[in-house]
Amino acid sequence: MSLIAFELSGEHPDITVAEVIGALESENIEFSVRYRFDQVLIVDIKNLNSNVNANASVIANIDTNMDQVSKLSKRLALTWHIINVLGISDSTSPDILNMVENVDFDEPAFLTYKIRAKQIKRKSPISSEDIERKIGGVLYNKGYRADLINPDVRYRAVLTDGKCIFGRVLASVDRGSFEDRRPQNKPFFYPGVLMPRLARSLVNIARSGPGSIILDPYCGTGGILVEAGLMGAVTLGCDVQRKILLGAKMNLDFYVPDYSLMFQDAGNMALKDSCIDCVVTDPPYGRSALIQARSLDILMKRSLCEIFRVLRPGGRAVVVSECPVEEWAVSANFSVVDVYIQRVHRSLTRRITVLDKHQ
Repeated sequence: MSLIAFELSGEHPDITVAEVIGALESENIEFSVRYRFDQVLIVDIKNLNSNVNANASVIANIDTNMDQVSKLSKRLALTWHIINVLGISDSTSPDILNMVENVDFDEPAFLTYKIRAKQIKRKSPISSEDIERKIGGVLYNKGYRADLINPDVRYRAVLTDGKCIFGRVLASVDRGSFEDRRPQNKPFFYPGVLMPRLARSLVNIARSGPGSIILDPYCGTGGILVEAGLMGAVTLGCDVQRKILLGAKMNLDFYVPDYSLMFQDAGNMALKDSCIDCVVTDPPYGRSALIQARSLDILMKRSLCEIFRVLRPGGRAVVVSECPVEEWAVSANFSVVDVYIQRVHRSLTRRITVLDKHQ
């Protein structure tokens, strides 16, 4: 077993964790949660050789299971770094230095390193720069040499909840790519849609992966489908607004080579039973004065029943809403797994409901 830490963003404490777990499950990685700290999730991963993640020209024999880490780093949105944990200590300077001193480093002495420390919400009185310098001194005394520009190995010390998690950085998430796909940067823009990082996290929570069939029955401009398609999923979207559906086509043409769009009602879909692996959707209720409480009730009841019908046994649906949908979901025979509350701004609070269709 290898102890792996996911350094998480601070955007939502539960969604970030759920995204990592969904991604691990989707990749069929055998794991168990060991610790959960503020913005850090630590898991045991079976059969993962987490030896040095150095340049291939320096170390040619990196275990092929490290491909799992690379895949995770390419699919996660709300994670900063994936770290092979070498030690955990209390977050006092003597404890941290004693822990690092006793780490059994596997790296050859000719490899160069870079060390960075991160305080989570200033929960430690220790200066990040000071602990970086002191850990660097320990590594120097062990025979390693620093290279701040192009190191062979990157080390990271994360200070959170009175603990220091020290380890080797295996991979980092390219969060800049999500910024490039912000709604206003896409070929077709329409306000009020999900941001790419949240859309990607919901796709991960739904356990979508390469080759899986994902449906968004209220696809809008296609933001969820773009993120799923970039992960290698087979994407299918539906909507009843022709203009918006044409906009989704423009966006998907730009980002995803293969997809399907259908002009149809989410409450009466022309799809056969149990043909979809997972569903992620952000229905448009609450955004139009034309949708009243009674029609919303009918809309959600019909569409959740249809989602349940087309979803395969064991499949998962993730539904974004502005009001509770659990009662409608249960009446459609779903099991409610989790409900996450996300406050967007003063007048908008999202509910993210995770639903499972049991075998």
